[in-house]
Amino acid sequence: MLRCTVLASGSKGNCTVISTGSTRILLDAGLSCREIVKRMRFAGEDPDKIDGLLITHEHQDHIQGVSVLARRWRVPVYFTEGTHRAWARYVTPRQTMSFPAWLETRKQKAAAQALAAEESEANLSTQNLTEASLETCETAEVIEIAAAADDPQALPGEVGGEAGTSNPAYLPVVEYFCAGKSFTIGDIAITPFTIPHDAADPVGFVLEAEGMRIAVATDLGYMPPNVQMQLRRADLLILESNHDVEMLRDGPYPWAIKQRVLSRVGHLSNDAVGEFLANRFDGYARWIVLAHLSESNNLPALARLSAERALQGRSNTTDNQVMLATQNAPLESIYL
Repeated sequence: MLRCTVLASGSKGNCTVISTGSTRILLDAGLSCREIVKRMRFAGEDPDKIDGLLITHEHQDHIQGVSVLARRWRVPVYFTEGTHRAWARYVTPRQTMSFPAWLETRKQKAAAQALAAEESEANLSTQNLTEASLETCETAEVIEIAAAADDPQALPGEVGGEAGTSNPAYLPVVEYFCAGKSFTIGDIAITPFTIPHDAADPVGFVLEAEGMRIAVATDLGYMPPNVQMQLRRADLLILESNHDVEMLRDGPYPWAIKQRVLSRVGHLSNDAVGEFLANRFDGYARWIVLAHLSESNNLPALARLSAERALQGRSNTTDNQVMLATQNAPLESIYL
């Protein structure tokens, strides 16, 4: 038996448990570790038996609890390499300074050293340091620092790093996968596929076990052919229905954010989901879970109405059940 429980879905955090009798997978960890454990136990899932953590992309509402969860339970984390590197940069504090400010700091330091040497008469050669030689040395150092920063091997959080608080990107076990190449965790077969979203290397997933198939496609700006193909023959379809277009346009978001959400690397609207279900959905999925609903730019009733109207207009659909994932509480478990 394949079981799916959406623990949370929305802009404040996303996490789903998919399990069989012998394997348990977390799809994203966008809540705190404490909240994920709390909701898992409420749903009857054992957090001590997590076999893997699958990450779709590196945005905060999908990775908030990754570090603590992976370290505390020593859970292997599965990323694309691009997503892992983006996540490591995100969680690692970095100080930035413009080149003029850095150059001025270096000049002040050199001047202080020269003054101290002059007063002590310990190193008279520093008094002859010219502005030209100073700038030459500084430029060389800047180039060296920039080269180190661009070196992929210098990024924090690579596999094999030392445990401890000194490295916020440390994970006990990291496994890389590539979109389009299937792999397994326990008895669950997983096929990642590329989705259009403004992240480093975002993916959706098809998960198969015991003859059943779950397809997950959230955080995507539109439905390209490769995504439509992956959604076929799914017994359970978890699909984003993020916003109502009119509510978004009239809503509180800044115009730049509205443009981003409406773009081809943003989020699916109710209308886009309805168009897919009416014209390109194969009608196979018994359960359709509408996910990642915006709290500011959508209403559950609008999302459900759009999806159900689209399904009613089809002649080849079976007994499709539309369910809505929420932000504040786990969705009732679905057994396949």
